[in-house]
Amino acid sequence: MSARLPEDEFLRLDNQICFALNATSRAFNGLYREVLKDLGLTYPQYLVMLVLWEFGELPVKRIGERLRLDSGTLSPLLKRLEAQGLVQRERSAEDERSVTVRPTAAGEALRVQARLVPRRIAAATGLATEEVIDLRRRLHELTLTIDAALLDGGLDDGLDSGSPNCA
Repeated sequence: MSARLPEDEFLRLDNQICFALNATSRAFNGLYREVLKDLGLTYPQYLVMLVLWEFGELPVKRIGERLRLDSGTLSPLLKRLEAQGLVQRERSAEDERSVTVRPTAAGEALRVQARLVPRRIAAATGLATEEVIDLRRRLHELTLTIDAALLDGGLDDGLDSGSPNCA
């Protein structure tokens, strides 16, 4: 059964899912800033390193796709990581437009220290492991649903959907 709000409550800030997600995101960013301080990484740099630790070597384009970042955002991140000695960038001999990135030995060594980060973050949420896994799954499903709605042009006014009029 869905809860419906009176029309005059619809535009209240506290009834907006976007605000709740944004506030949570900002809280997580602060938490990650504190936890990653010892590694000398920002949160976006940490995400890049996670992708490289998982896949080893990737073209910049694939890193951007994986992280949902455009090259204008990603390129400066990669330059800073390279300046720190954590990654190596190399232009493709076959296609000069393509740049491949891989972790250096120092970048791989940082992986050992980073293993504690997910545990510290999970502990700070106060959620049980199963709750964290379920929340992550639900957020992933929400992202896919929104992406599909944007791709299909499936945005409507929500009046006939039977869903709560709280967004």
